[in-house]
Amino acid sequence: MSALPPDTDTRPAPALLSTASDPSPTPARDEPAAAAVRRRPPPGERRVQILQTLAGMLEQPGAERITTAALAARLQVSEAALYRHFASKAQMFEGLIEFIEQSVFTLVHQIMERPAEQSGPADGAQRAARIAALVLQFGERNPGMVRVMVGDALVLENERLLQRMNQFFDRIESSLRLCLRPAADAAGAATPTVDAQVRAAALCDLVRGRLQRFARSGFRRLPTEHLDASLQLLV
Repeated sequence: MSALPPDTDTRPAPALLSTASDPSPTPARDEPAAAAVRRRPPPGERRVQILQTLAGMLEQPGAERITTAALAARLQVSEAALYRHFASKAQMFEGLIEFIEQSVFTLVHQIMERPAEQSGPADGAQRAARIAALVLQFGERNPGMVRVMVGDALVLENERLLQRMNQFFDRIESSLRLCLRPAADAAGAATPTVDAQVRAAALCDLVRGRLQRFARSGFRRLPTEHLDASLQLLV
């Protein structure tokens, strides 16, 4: 069983990964030094740059706790410059969470709306497997985001950030349940609703557990390791 169809792209949306290029010309070597100073990025571009840098720092070993001072130093700006774009560090993490939500649930919606490839319970099981796989593949391709997804980077931050990530996984589990409920019914389960709930919870636990293992192994144990075999056991 293939975890994802060939045309499913789990790469993150480009909003956080690219910024506008600098259109200002490169000054000649004999021009005054002041003319060589690059223009100040517009607010939207600077916000993206801050989030990109924060996500990159979270990929480093022992980076669960990042201070605004360290972030500002990496960007070579003052802490006050950070707060011109974000009212608090919590807002910066909210920006990362919004990116995770938008990227993942856009793909979940595509899977849920895709025309059925086969009739019967196998279609719902396949959709559920694809949703589980895409979350794990997203994490594998975005290690810094995984520290946010599993809560390691949020432990000492505002409680609402942890709650929001918990709600993210609640939504994933709900999507899995919607896929598996018709499959359980079609398969003739005595209690299809309960069966779907149990399988959806088990799949979601698999996803969260593998993401945690990925983060706490220093990103060495890939979350997609033996994924197809694991999904076949559950769905």
